[in-house]
Amino acid sequence: MAVVEELLRSETNGAVSFGNHKLTKKAKVEDFHHAGDLLKVKTYLEITKLEKNGMFLYESVPGTSVLNFVETEQGVEFIVEGDEDAQITIGLMEDKEYEVFVNGRSTGTMKTGLGGKLSLSVELGAADEVPVKIVQV
Repeated sequence: MAVVEELLRSETNGAVSFGNHKLTKKAKVEDFHHAGDLLKVKTYLEITKLEKNGMFLYESVPGTSVLNFVETEQGVEFIVEGDEDAQITIGLMEDKEYEVFVNGRSTGTMKTGLGGKLSLSVELGAADEVPVKIVQV
């Protein structure tokens, strides 16, 4: 498994990678400039959290490592790694319906409420990397 040693980094394709689920102590990076936005990550083995411009974007319990996280107007796409199954919450647009794909398979559609948050579970224990794609329908 490949953790993000620097905790938060910009990728050449415009994506961002963040989190380190192997850390035993909390670590964070603040005021990270990426594509005109300010990012902040807090991470360790119990939780990983990403904020963009002071707004909630991603959280996992327990902590995860996230590779190639890309936001579009239609949703988000990323690869997640961890030592055990994770509950992931993503900040999206309010009151919209999204189809969720985990490891290439649709898990169905979900609707966000007024806060724009969508929660999903990802089985990680036996997997190396799990691709997740969330697309507005």
